[in-house]
Amino acid sequence: MKKIVLLVLLSFRMLSFAQTVTEPINNPEEWSINTEPFRIAGNLYYVGTYDLASYLIVTNKGNILINTGLANSLPIIKANIKTLGFDYKSIKILLLTQAHFDHMGAMADIKEETGAKLYVDEQDAGVLKTGGESDYELGKYGVSFKPVKPDFLLKNNDKIKLGNTTLTMLHHPGHTKGSCSFTFNTKDKNSDYKILIANMPSIIVDRKFSDITSYPGIQSDYAETFKAMKSIDFNLWVASHASQFDLHSKRKPGEAYHPEVFMDKNLFFENLKDLENIFLEKIKN
Repeated sequence: MKKIVLLVLLSFRMLSFAQTVTEPINNPEEWSINTEPFRIAGNLYYVGTYDLASYLIVTNKGNILINTGLANSLPIIKANIKTLGFDYKSIKILLLTQAHFDHMGAMADIKEETGAKLYVDEQDAGVLKTGGESDYELGKYGVSFKPVKPDFLLKNNDKIKLGNTTLTMLHHPGHTKGSCSFTFNTKDKNSDYKILIANMPSIIVDRKFSDITSYPGIQSDYAETFKAMKSIDFNLWVASHASQFDLHSKRKPGEAYHPEVFMDKNLFFENLKDLENIFLEKIKN
């Protein structure tokens, strides 16, 4: 059974951006280490850091970027896009799987530099506008990323279309109020792929759910998310963290294009079951 490691944020420092932003100093090293960008399947590419996944979807009308890592991920993402032969300024749409600093630390800067439109789950919009300060758990540390205003708000099963690619947003709350996953279809000359970019529903609080007064529906949201994620139609999947889908054991730097290594549905359901067991144990207490 695969294990998903939950990382606890222990200490913070003050950084100076357009406003004062509080960002952890004890982040795992692999969050900031570069890794080789590569083609996952069809028009989907990995452009993130060693563990913080960022995904570039290339279309005939411009590109889509999902997640931006930490604030210091910006030069890595830009360099990775260039290495793959794509234009950073061709990003037209920005998406995210959750409104936490480790997945959108560079979002405001990328939005400003590219002019891309930001689409978000409507339930995370408020947290984005406060820079994380209104988050039910990490908000106690203050502003943890540059505040950013979304251009479009999404509901469950809404479509995001750019050129020849259409994504569906799946509302999977709990980890944040607006955590979400995305599905879309892509292909290469040999195969068709039903892609899932999953936000795995890990639990980051030690408190009882009943004590989280700023998120009174958190327990029921988690329950609904586990139920919904068991019925997603896909045949290839990735996630918000590379470690969650065993990226670095499945693919080594320099290896050729090989989408089949990510068609591991058993791993998805094993990891989802592990997280659900943690959830079920928590609500017993």
